[in-house]
Amino acid sequence: MKKNNLILILFSITSLISCKDNNDVFPLDTKYWTVEDYKNVVLELNYGYKSGEKLPNFNDPETSEIVKKLTDTKNFEIVLDDTELGVKHKKEISEGFFDMWKSDMSSIFTETDKTDKYLYELEMLEVQKFGLGLQLRYFQLGNDNIIEDSDDPNSDYIKGLLNSNIAALIGNYSIYLDDINNEKAFTDKGLNSLADGIDNYFPKLIELHPNSDYSEMKTKIELLINKTKSEKIKESLQKILELINSKKIEIKI
Repeated sequence: MKKNNLILILFSITSLISCKDNNDVFPLDTKYWTVEDYKNVVLELNYGYKSGEKLPNFNDPETSEIVKKLTDTKNFEIVLDDTELGVKHKKEISEGFFDMWKSDMSSIFTETDKTDKYLYELEMLEVQKFGLGLQLRYFQLGNDNIIEDSDDPNSDYIKGLLNSNIAALIGNYSIYLDDINNEKAFTDKGLNSLADGIDNYFPKLIELHPNSDYSEMKTKIELLINKTKSEKIKESLQKILELINSKKIEIKI
């Protein structure tokens, strides 16, 4: 009896230590994660798990909150949408989030199995959608800072810089659509999530920059509408195509 009690006590202590360490790495009690929090979390997710060890995922009740917190856009929105903060400060914060997302965060959930199916399709797509929301603010803050520092914001040179940044943003959004070419790697649930990213973020892009050049994106969308086998994806793409056309955007030939 005493031996069994000892084993039980030791197990409880181990569990408590494990929980404490887990909370140290993934500060779930913190209301909003900072760039520094993300750096630590992303480092752990990329390098703190052994080969074959399950990463945090939505299907695991014990780790799903980690993924939800990781992909919660409120973490950057709370700072970047604050009208009381200065443009330069917010631009610096946005750069930290963007660099972390682009270089390290985007690669966390990209593993595939022997059938070329994504092991963490929903988690990967939520990370990508996190990036879509972040980039709307990152590029806008970059342009706001250029205008703020310019003697003549209406000069051709400054307008060229602003348009170049917007073109880069549109190009990055088009990259999100590349996964449609690999739709066999997704389940129906994954394809629906992919379509959800199109529905939620692409209209925001076009409404924010209605007069920009979407000619390359439009051509890509038209080709993907013909290629995709997913009716949900096809429907989402068609809506964006109609939105682009409704803006009567000048298409450069």
